[in-house]
Formats: sequence, structure tokens, C-alpha cells
Amino acid sequence: MENETLKQIDERLQRIEKMLWAQKTVLDLDEAVLYTGYSRGYLYKLTSKKQIPHYKKSRKIFFNKAELDEWLQEQRIKTDEEIESEAQTYCRTHK
Repeated sequence: MENETLKQIDERLQRIEKMLWAQKTVLDLDEAVLYTGYSRGYLYKLTSKKQIPHYKKSRKIFFNKAELDEWLQEQRIKTDEEIESEAQTYCRTHK
């Protein structure tokens, strides 16, 4: 009985945490680590090389969540169908 109650509390807490994440627009370094799955050291290295959009205030690093999303998705790999379609278009227009 007690285990089930603890499990229910844990599930509710996880739902609340997800709702809070959805509301946040600015993440600190530790939150960005959780959000992206990259290590703290790797993200710090990217910021020092200016390879990832970020902000500094009072020696702390912050990330705009929307900018992080864009950065994470910037090197999209095309599907085979998209490549085939582009090849067909190219062949039709370059005869």
C-alpha cells in the first residue's frame, strides 16, 4: 500500500516537472545539460568557442530554449525520398 502511494506521488511529481519544463523559456547550464543530453563540459566548450547560442549574466551561462531547439535541429539529414525528388527535379530542369 505504501509503495503504491509513493509511486503515485512520484508520477504526479514527474507530471508537474514536465509542465514546468514546458513553461520555461530560459535555461541555465545545468538545465541545458538535462534538456539536450550533452555533458556540462561539452556545452561549456561549445559556449567558449561560440558554437552554440548563449547568454552570460553575472558570470553565469544561460540559453534561450527556442534557440537551443533551432541549434539542435540545424543539421537535418534529408530522407531518401527527399533526395530522390530533388534528383528528379534536377534532371528535368538540367537537360
